[in-house]
Amino acid sequence: SSDMEVTSETVRMCPRYPEPVPLQHPLPVLKEALEKVDRLLQQTMPTAPGLTAMSAVVIYNDTVLWTGNFGRKNGSDRASGPPTEYTIYRISSISKIFPTIMLYRLWEEGIVASLDDPLERYAQGFRIKNPLETGPRPFWGRLMDGLEEVAPPFKPTTVTLRRMASQLSGLPRRLRSTTLLWRGSTEDALALLQDDVLVADPGTRCHYSTLAFSLLAHVLTRHTGNKDYQRWVSENVLDRLGMEDTGFDLVPWVQARMAAGFYGSGLPAPLYDLGWYRPSGQMYSTPSDLAKLAMVLLGSAPQGILTPDTLKTMLTPLLTCPGTYFANQTGTPWEFHGQRGYSIVRKDGDLDGYAATFSLVPQLKLSFIVLMAGPRPPGPDLVTQVYDVLIPAMETAFREVERSLASPPNPGPYLGFYTYANLTFYEILLGPSGVLCMQQFGPQVEKLIPAKFRTLKLHHLQGRVFQMVMDKEFPCVLPLGAAWLPLEAQHGQLLNFYPFDQRGLSPGFDAPGLSTYKVLRLAQKPVFKT
Repeated sequence: SSDMEVTSETVRMCPRYPEPVPLQHPLPVLKEALEKVDRLLQQTMPTAPGLTAMSAVVIYNDTVLWTGNFGRKNGSDRASGPPTEYTIYRISSISKIFPTIMLYRLWEEGIVASLDDPLERYAQGFRIKNPLETGPRPFWGRLMDGLEEVAPPFKPTTVTLRRMASQLSGLPRRLRSTTLLWRGSTEDALALLQDDVLVADPGTRCHYSTLAFSLLAHVLTRHTGNKDYQRWVSENVLDRLGMEDTGFDLVPWVQARMAAGFYGSGLPAPLYDLGWYRPSGQMYSTPSDLAKLAMVLLGSAPQGILTPDTLKTMLTPLLTCPGTYFANQTGTPWEFHGQRGYSIVRKDGDLDGYAATFSLVPQLKLSFIVLMAGPRPPGPDLVTQVYDVLIPAMETAFREVERSLASPPNPGPYLGFYTYANLTFYEILLGPSGVLCMQQFGPQVEKLIPAKFRTLKLHHLQGRVFQMVMDKEFPCVLPLGAAWLPLEAQHGQLLNFYPFDQRGLSPGFDAPGLSTYKVLRLAQKPVFKT
């Protein structure tokens, strides 16, 4: 009947992935979730041997929702106070975000011709054996055009720039016979690689490589104006975003503001320098600074470092990884983890005495960052536990907010009655605040569909184009006896109204996303015979 009750008890409710909207704080559902996150992190501290300080931040869109600071800045000094959002931590592999940003910026500027260029185009001394190669390599006769005069053309490897930035290059984890403290040059590195082998055919398998990111950074730097990687990062990223407490060199003032790192045994960890591998793990930062970076990568900050299209490319996974790898998918430079229907974009870092996670949920404009002085806590993954609290709360908040809809400058040309092939009938009428509504009617419709699900609001986008919007939460599919009406398929679809006729009226519209065309205007409301 038209009085039937549809609840989350009977069917799944939508929108399944609610669209982020402006939120008025404080919201009880978010306040409760953030209090749970605070308790979770507080309770984690005593369970993790060697973990003496932890700072975390939750960001929505362009706003810091919550910060939490736990433990002591110096775990060996009982007089030490707690850390703050301005306390400095080593961020280890989160450093890999910055060579990736460099790659995309140079691509935008045309210095990098293609993300899928082979490394040889930018490092002519690069050679490595690929015994696992499965197919013919491309032959680029003019590979080096515009760079330098070279010897006769050759067949390059399939170690591309994008694969280097996404753990798909097949390069070994490190240069052979080197540690993270190796202080050689890029020429030395290229020489070592000439008699080394790829551990996977590029593009076919996820394999973690610190070498790939450091080599990418050093090689690309040669094609910039200042020839210095750290200076490029400072001028093009850190200074532009106001990340004043982020950098590479552990000078005295930095060490004075750092949380002291410890091993799980409780012994203090040394602050060693990574040498040639610096681009892959040397950097330090604060929760406050990394929050600024998160807002930029979410596309929420007023200042940007990459175009919106480039950000989408950067946040798109490239390959699904097998079960033996520690992530579901890999990207540039991210690891992607599926959780509650969303793709969690993560970069984790672990270095002697420190652990860190920088994570984003782009669909929800949400970010969680945690920096730790000490090893990562054992047991269930802390970041996963946090998102199990935050994601449902954000979804609820979005669904409960009254969405602000736009009305057309002149509603008159759209008002009236329409039909699709005399099978379904609609009235476009003026709703509250000048927003148009589309109401479906007819004997069968009124008999089967509850009144509140027969009307959709029309959000004016531009010109004669509108977007259909269901009110707040609604059932994804509506049970109609033995059949189902997919309301989810209608929400968010576009209506493209036809140009106005001599009377100044639109004669009809299309709904291309529903493959529905020629919904035509009627002269008057039809009368139905019983």
